[in-house]
Amino acid sequence: MASTLSSLILLLLNFLSIGASNNCFRPLIRREWRDLKRQEQASYLNAVKCIMAKAPITPKSIAPSVGSRYDDFVATHIQQTFSIHFVILGLDVGCNALVKVYKVPGLGFGIWIRRKWTIPAPSRRHSAGFGRPWENRRGCVTTGPFKNMIVRMGPGNDMSGNPRCLARDFSPYFAGRYLGANVTTFTLAQADYGWFSRVVEGGTSFDASGTHGGGHYGVGGTLGEMGDLFNSPSDPVFFLHHANLDRLWWSWQARDLPRRLKDISGPINILDYSNQLGGNVTLAFPLSLGVNAKNVTVSDVMNIQGDTLCYLYDKLY
Repeated sequence: MASTLSSLILLLLNFLSIGASNNCFRPLIRREWRDLKRQEQASYLNAVKCIMAKAPITPKSIAPSVGSRYDDFVATHIQQTFSIHFVILGLDVGCNALVKVYKVPGLGFGIWIRRKWTIPAPSRRHSAGFGRPWENRRGCVTTGPFKNMIVRMGPGNDMSGNPRCLARDFSPYFAGRYLGANVTTFTLAQADYGWFSRVVEGGTSFDASGTHGGGHYGVGGTLGEMGDLFNSPSDPVFFLHHANLDRLWWSWQARDLPRRLKDISGPINILDYSNQLGGNVTLAFPLSLGVNAKNVTVSDVMNIQGDTLCYLYDKLY
């Protein structure tokens, strides 16, 4: 309680000094999944299932197997895979689009996360909402609202159609190693966004993973959707994990908010940290969600209470 209150006070003081947008009167409060009431969890899950029942808007000429409005997000991620990984940190525009465009209530964050991103695997009561096999940790999701979910795209960048179950391949060891308190503390200690982003992303191998890969491979392993670089949004847990990455970024920004609201960098081209192929990202760099939302710039999403975004987190690191 004390840490939550101090975080909110810090945010209030920061916003009094820099000013929140006049268009953000009632920000949505993002809370950890297990802090939501049962009816709030049910409301969120029903909203996600509603999106899965809506017709897609991605042209079949682009993604022949797209079958729902939810799949539109998956197809966009597949198309943009090499322009949104190991460049500028994958910004949370996708999660925000689910909230703003489809009015998904109370978007939670985390699946492994509370305080320092390190608690035991979720209890059966809290995990049931997203389904499992929690006992054998590997295979098709056989319980919960997504037990009959059909994954249409992937593996990899295949969008021609490969209908199958939603699969997970849990690795508590991997999650514990790359989502631990020491990793979070090290990440938050970075002096500028360039290094913050590189620490979050980590390297290209399993052993060099950061918090980004820790969440993906902790849930998806090598056989589940979350472990697929291209197709990972096929698992609804993807959006909770990325919301928490956004919370980590906001926690880092809040430690020096006036300066860090303008602190951005990172290569335009994948893994081009030495800028041999191109320059660095700037505040004017364009961000696209394809058919899912209007294009914005990095500057538009630097402040979660700006004109484009309008939410807060009830707890910060």
